[in-house]
Amino acid sequence: MQLLLTSSGISNPSIYDVLVDLLGKPIAESSALFVPTAIYPFPSGADKAFQAISGSSKSPLCDLGWKSVGILELTALPSIDEEVWVAAVQETDALLVWGGDPVYLSYWMKHSGLAGLLPSLRPEMVYVGVSAGSIAMASMFGETYFNPPKCSGERLSSEGIVFARPEGEITMTLVMAEGAGLVDFAIIPHVEYDDHQDVANAEKWAGRLPVPTYAIDDETAVKVIDGTVEVVSEGHWKLFNP
Repeated sequence: MQLLLTSSGISNPSIYDVLVDLLGKPIAESSALFVPTAIYPFPSGADKAFQAISGSSKSPLCDLGWKSVGILELTALPSIDEEVWVAAVQETDALLVWGGDPVYLSYWMKHSGLAGLLPSLRPEMVYVGVSAGSIAMASMFGETYFNPPKCSGERLSSEGIVFARPEGEITMTLVMAEGAGLVDFAIIPHVEYDDHQDVANAEKWAGRLPVPTYAIDDETAVKVIDGTVEVVSEGHWKLFNP
């Protein structure tokens, strides 16, 4: 399986071209499954899931012109015969995993059985992560919260980090958790999107993680093929080593 780990989806022509190259055929001839699960812990999560499905979100993903798009809801999979949903995942050309809470997403990836299935999928299949969908691919990752949701699933440890903002310092909680383990690096998305995720604050965040960390903005993606990592960007990014 090939990975295209993005901050904000297929946000520019460079990332779009890489997606088509990974698919090996036009998007119009490719099938996709969309995973909205990570967004539900947030206020209006159901509305935001529909925005992504209907093509009204910030960056295109479901509305790229796929031959077909299905919905794969991870919280439903434990109650479904495994052979039904496993076949659907094995047959699709792309798995589109939306953003939200990566700790919650990681929990449901493992609890549903999807995380265990991913390493066995076809080499030509493309996993497209958006924000949390990218973060959760790491063996170990961290996510910051003002108020960590109660429904975030498994938590390994947490600590406070003081971030600088124009109006003064603010303390956020860094929660560290185990991900799906498909990559040996972490991702910090949306760098430079708002004040608490500028490069200096991303460096503080990355400094708590025991793995190399790519801090990427919304115009950047990380491509992984057979363990080889390549950054695709029309914006800004930085690699922090532990």
